[in-house]
This record gives sequence, structure tokens and C-alpha cells, in this order.
Amino acid sequence: MPDDPDTETVVVRTYVPAYQKEAWESHAEDLDMSQSEFVRSMVQAGRNGFESSSEQPPSPDATPGGSGLETQVLELLRSETYSWNELLEAVSDDIETQLEDALDSLQSQDQVRYSGRDGGYIYVGGDV
Repeated sequence: MPDDPDTETVVVRTYVPAYQKEAWESHAEDLDMSQSEFVRSMVQAGRNGFESSSEQPPSPDATPGGSGLETQVLELLRSETYSWNELLEAVSDDIETQLEDALDSLQSQDQVRYSGRDGGYIYVGGDV
């Protein structure tokens, strides 16, 4: 992936009460967005309400009709040309974030846990 600081994606982590995360998940699903895209869009929208002039323009698709992946691809391609492998690498970061979010959620609900002895994550019960 090109090393352009304007298009490079990075991980941002926050901790919220479980009820709030559930509400965000539901709202993101209703908008056909990933959790990452939903939170990014909502934060940007909130920032616009607090600042008279924003350093960055608001997201062009705060509530896209397509999938979050389509939105992410469009955002990448607006700035430059990417090969298939570069696009794959760029969007896989979002998949990693979604997996990490899912594992964090499942661990907080005591449905899975990481077991060094077993060499990975294991199911420990609870509703799926």
C-alpha cells in the first residue's frame, strides 16, 4: 500500500459500555456499514458540530447505500490508483479490526477466551 499519510489507515481503540457497543452495532447494521466505518462517520459528524471549520472534510458517505467495503474502496481510489494486491492489503486492515472487535466482545461476554495452553482462542460457552 502506498505510504501516503492522507490515505493510510491506522487502528484506533476505545472502550465503551456493552449496551452502547450493542446499540452502535445495531445502528451500523441498519446502515449496512462496518463498525469501523460507522464509528468513523459518527465521530466526524460530531466533530463537525463542535468546530466551525474542520481540518478534514466530512465523510462523503456518512450513510452509504452500499456496503462498508464499497465505501472504503471508493475512498482509497479517490486519491490514487491501486493494484489488486494494494487494495486487498488496504481493506484487510478493516477485516483485522472487525475480527479484533468481535473477539474483544466475545471475551467480554465470556463466550471465548484465549488459551496459551491450547494455542489460540477457544469457545467456553454462552449464547452465540
